[in-house]
Amino acid sequence: MTQASTAVAPVASDLEATIQWAVGQRDRVRQLAAEAIAQGVRAVWFTGCGGSVYASSPAGYLLTRKGRALASFRMNADELNHARPAALGGQSLVLASSHSGKTPETLEAAATARSLGAWRVVAFTRSSESPLAATADEVFAYGSEHTVWEPKQVLYGYLAHALLAGAGDEPGADEDAAAAGYAALPGAIGHAIAQADPLLASIAAELAGEPIVYVLGAGPSEDVARCLAMCYLQEMQWRHAAAFNAGEFFHGAFEMITERMPVLLFMGEDETRPVAQRASRFLDRYTRRAFRVDSAELELPGVPAACRAEIGPIVLGALSYRLAQHYEAITGHSLENRRYMFKVDY
Repeated sequence: MTQASTAVAPVASDLEATIQWAVGQRDRVRQLAAEAIAQGVRAVWFTGCGGSVYASSPAGYLLTRKGRALASFRMNADELNHARPAALGGQSLVLASSHSGKTPETLEAAATARSLGAWRVVAFTRSSESPLAATADEVFAYGSEHTVWEPKQVLYGYLAHALLAGAGDEPGADEDAAAAGYAALPGAIGHAIAQADPLLASIAAELAGEPIVYVLGAGPSEDVARCLAMCYLQEMQWRHAAAFNAGEFFHGAFEMITERMPVLLFMGEDETRPVAQRASRFLDRYTRRAFRVDSAELELPGVPAACRAEIGPIVLGALSYRLAQHYEAITGHSLENRRYMFKVDY
């Protein structure tokens, strides 16, 4: 397709203000972390459904990569309810996320965590008046209807670093250095969207008419790929898509690649970049329909070079939503339209 996109521009003021709110919560987050470490917390559990749990990918990756005294787990809320993991107990901090604050599985997961003896259940949701907020020990309510991932990711990032520092898994100087990257996000994301918008419009124009699109990502960017495929394309656009870890791609899915198979690859600057680069080299060789969104090509004003690897996945997430808006403009299918979600019992 070559049709030009006329996607409605994101509400820059809402985006910047909501992220700025999250940036302003650092002291509160650090206090939570200090209390957790003082009470012997040694495990962090991220739970939710769909995009709400995908948003924890950068912080979860950070905790997994650096944590020695501190462990982390990311689990779908309904699986947590049924599995009732033995490792979740008095040394566990549970972070439950639901934008609406009404997701039944996540509400139940908060109750399950309590029944398993979790030290504290903290809610991340839009409204402090939501049912999830009412079940939690503490609530971070970002207030926006439209800016969803980014405030959670800032809060999660602050919390991960504060916990790592408190547990002795990273120097306090690393926590302060990372904070500079998060502080720059309100302006950097808006700048990145403006910079990448022509690319995103062209990708949507090429892919919106395809019968299926494969989406790849590695490390903390893997769930950017998963959210685009499942939440934005399947749920919100009713388009066939499949997401894969860029390394796991070579253990099955790559056999489907032909010279006309469209593949979109999200590339970050973290330690797993070589995994994405390997996929990129393969795609260059075997398909003419390879598309890339690479954080290394973004300017990210104000973000220190040392923080780009950590900030990049958050920016890529914002760009994936902007790409979905370009899809909407081309297909005419509203991102708000659903067949089943919020309409039938499931």
